[in-house]
Amino acid sequence: MIFRYLAGFAAVLIISCSSPTLQEQLELLKVEKADLDGRIKDLEDSITKFGADSTIANLRSVSITELKPVLFKSYVEIQGQVDADENITLSAEIGGQVTRIIVKTGQEVSKGQLLAETDSKIILQGMAELQNALDLAKIMFEKQKNLWDQKIGTEIQYLAAKNQKESLEKKMSTLQEQLELTKITSPIAGTVDGVHIKVGQMLGPGMPAITVVNFSSLKVKGNVPESYAGSIKKGNDVMILFPDINDSVSSKVEYAARVINTLNRTFTVEILLGENKTYHPNMIAVMKINNYTSEKPVITIPTSTILRDETGKDFVMVIENGLTKKVFIRTGKKYNSRAEVLEGLKENDKLVSKGFQDLNEGEKVNY
Repeated sequence: MIFRYLAGFAAVLIISCSSPTLQEQLELLKVEKADLDGRIKDLEDSITKFGADSTIANLRSVSITELKPVLFKSYVEIQGQVDADENITLSAEIGGQVTRIIVKTGQEVSKGQLLAETDSKIILQGMAELQNALDLAKIMFEKQKNLWDQKIGTEIQYLAAKNQKESLEKKMSTLQEQLELTKITSPIAGTVDGVHIKVGQMLGPGMPAITVVNFSSLKVKGNVPESYAGSIKKGNDVMILFPDINDSVSSKVEYAARVINTLNRTFTVEILLGENKTYHPNMIAVMKINNYTSEKPVITIPTSTILRDETGKDFVMVIENGLTKKVFIRTGKKYNSRAEVLEGLKENDKLVSKGFQDLNEGEKVNY
């Protein structure tokens, strides 16, 4: 209403600065007419709301919100981290000097692929010497077998030749197994995420050598308080936020543990991320898990508007026929400073959202 007065005043001021033309006088009258029409409309609206005998200056000012039903959702927010089912740091199974590194960081590798080797010189020398003895033992066994088949010689001679050959074959098999232990191979298909060794370095069993990660099996894991065990299960919608990279992804709960951790009274949930090299194992992730969605659109109100009478009943103030009215309500779930209203309010009700404190029922207010 004030802006209409200012507009009319500005028009008068501009025209008064010089002798107005007929067109300017016409425009001035149009502005004055529009201003009067607006003021009349405002007064008519006020009379409709407050009555012809009311004085707006004496009325309390409030803000109202016209209620519309929406789906009500609540979420459980927890912190978790990115994990990989296949995140392996490999090491040598026997000690030795690193003689060859075949891969580099970032390289894709397949399951069983050779990644690095340690010194196998002594084992190879032993195998070469043993091979000569094994070749001779095989010849002696074949000859002794032929004689035994012809009933020539004794059974002791045949069994001794057989035992010698088989003993050397077992020793050769043992050396071949030891030779394999000098090779570091990948047990999974994935990406080389770190090479922690150098050629010439002495490497002992258990020392980190090469890390391989399968980024196609990344997931987010977190611990949920026991109190939500009944409302969080496989299939629940979840929003995952990655604060360090300012990213987010929508997914669903893949797994919700049935066992409660007795130390912290929580249970584990897992959400699959799929193949994405933007995310890294152990990265912080915030999970917002949808643990409740109303079956149909419902009325929701700010929890700050809910008042309580001396009997402990919840109520809110609404505007009905221009007057304040106390309406008792029954609420359901609450989330993010809003409450689901199960009884008491309906669509298009005018909720007093500001200035409701100390209002009396049946009071005229300015809104």
